[in-house]
Amino acid sequence: MANLRDIRRRIKSVKNTSQITRAMQLVAASKMKRAQDSATAGQPYAELLARIMGPVARGIVGFSHPFLDERLVSTRGIIVVSTDKGLCGGLNANLFRELPAKTESVKYITVGRKAAQFVSRTGRSLVADFTISDSLTFTEVKAVIEYGINAYLEGAVDTVEVLFPHFVNTLRQDPRLVPLLPLTSIEDALKSLGIEGEEKDERELNFEPDIETILSQLLPLYVRREFFSIVREAKASEHSARMVAMKAATDNANNLVDSLTLDYNKARQAAITQEILEIAAATASNA
Repeated sequence: MANLRDIRRRIKSVKNTSQITRAMQLVAASKMKRAQDSATAGQPYAELLARIMGPVARGIVGFSHPFLDERLVSTRGIIVVSTDKGLCGGLNANLFRELPAKTESVKYITVGRKAAQFVSRTGRSLVADFTISDSLTFTEVKAVIEYGINAYLEGAVDTVEVLFPHFVNTLRQDPRLVPLLPLTSIEDALKSLGIEGEEKDERELNFEPDIETILSQLLPLYVRREFFSIVREAKASEHSARMVAMKAATDNANNLVDSLTLDYNKARQAAITQEILEIAAATASNA
């Protein structure tokens, strides 16, 4: 009977675990939906920024700005957007495989404890680490990108790039490394805002203040908006990966419960059969 007690104990333990993973799956699904809604809610801002930048950028010639200056790259700056917690499948592991070799001159800014731990553990140069809550406020995100912008303007790094899990669909999130600074051109910035191919406005427009001042203020807004969009996508990837991982864990737990239940029934049947045989043998010996 000790064997039966052990099996019952295992069944109870696995059922308790499956309840936890099921709850985590539902929470992750809810957070993923909120992250996707957040990305959709930010689209009007991008469209407004595009409508402002379009006429301004097309009305300027020979504009110079630090964000547009191409440099000889000696030190790269990479912002790695990971998760604070685990239990999200291979999301972080796949992301970290895309990091440059340690022999390269790279300074890292990390978002999420997992990236900070990995960068430190592998002996790479970690200059700053941040955490961003699931509520994803612009203040939190702005602190990260402002650190990267300042490092670029001060010459500590010659590029600012972002490595993050790109959301393809619920079942797939691919690591992606995208450049933020320097901007290749204002035209490319306009394309990323979704206004590629629009016809040029032939009207003569007057700007107040001057067009260079306006564009100098718009470019930092553009960079912040791009990074904010990346972080929102990374959050959607995290919650999606965790939902899938927890669903797989729940399914595995349920399969294990079924298998253990079958073992329990077999053991119980064997025990009953053994008792019947013992009773029959005792009856025969007393006859």
